[in-house]
Amino acid sequence: ASVKPGSSQEKVVENVIDNETRGVTIWTHARAHDGEANKKVIEILSDYYKVPKTSITLVRGANSRTKQFDI
Repeated sequence: ASVKPGSSQEKVVENVIDNETRGVTIWTHARAHDGEANKKVIEILSDYYKVPKTSITLVRGANSRTKQFDI
């Protein structure tokens, strides 16, 4: 996932990389400070995929704009 913190809008756009791989770009109002953006991205993904927040884990990229989540 590519995250755009501090955005004026909150949305998710799916990007098809190839037939088997998909990525998403996520825009969030939250700033990249003290993990605020990571928490908000989990909330946004939870709403988008209709799964509980506890089902989403940040695997890689806690301090990067490129992140990997396990859903």
